[in-house]
Amino acid sequence: MERTAEASESAGAAAVRPGMAIPCAHYITSENDTPSPPIFEFEKGGILMGSSPPPPHPPAVSPPSSTTTPVILTQDELKKIAAYKAVEYVESNMVIGLGTGSTAKHAVDRIGELLRQGKLKNIIGIPTSTKTHEQALSLGIPLSDLDTYPQVDLAIDGADEVDPHLNLVKGRGGSLLREKMIEGACKKFIVIVDESKLVNHLGASGLAVPVEVIPFCWKYTADKLSKLFQDAGCLAKLRTCPPPGNGNGEPVPYVTDNGNYIIDLYFDKDIGDVVAASDAILRLPSVVEHGMFLGMATTVIMAGEFGIAIKNK
Repeated sequence: MERTAEASESAGAAAVRPGMAIPCAHYITSENDTPSPPIFEFEKGGILMGSSPPPPHPPAVSPPSSTTTPVILTQDELKKIAAYKAVEYVESNMVIGLGTGSTAKHAVDRIGELLRQGKLKNIIGIPTSTKTHEQALSLGIPLSDLDTYPQVDLAIDGADEVDPHLNLVKGRGGSLLREKMIEGACKKFIVIVDESKLVNHLGASGLAVPVEVIPFCWKYTADKLSKLFQDAGCLAKLRTCPPPGNGNGEPVPYVTDNGNYIIDLYFDKDIGDVVAASDAILRLPSVVEHGMFLGMATTVIMAGEFGIAIKNK
């Protein structure tokens, strides 16, 4: 993906580790289906899909037989299913925010494929990173920016964590600032994840909540961030990567597309009011942006063991 691992593992959710195969049913659910609108719910110790617990065995397309074997999908295949479902929302003549990361890559690939097939026309893409920019160009997707198109029809992107209120953690791949700019300018923001990204509260996975900061006196900023959340057992670490060239030698600071550094925050406990936490972080003058995307997602599409669940805001 990018220079840092995007995959996260949720606490209190059914974990799906990279490369781990899990059974998946041949069906898709959405809030528009009747009767019982299927949404995904969160509860301590697991995930419920729909208003009641899922059946012990997913519905089969045809009656089971002694030779029937379950369909086994990897985590990446689940991401692809969610991404393709999200692209169904894309229509010709739209301006589309193109996300970054291993899940969003599938959506960008699909948009490029539909353009080549002539099933989509007159699409303008606004990429959220240089990596996505390069991918979209290679697929022949016409590109522009927010200066030319200040209002975006639709954005599709992945997330590192999703809480029960559809708040997100993003940016473990390093593109959080451009993602937030573009996805904050769109009419509809569709988030695509596999079930390992579902958490009871932001930071619960134990993995990073990123904060993009200016390089000047980054240690001072890291110390300030750590003290802001000392009650939550916060550890603030500079994100690093292998040095350029052959990768040998001491790690160097990871540099974003905008020339900034990233301080990754790790929490032992729930940070509580995420809006208050967001405001406190942004009040530090050396902070550019953080990776909590609060109240921005309009739809979350989640692929998991029992199919696809869609939750609308």
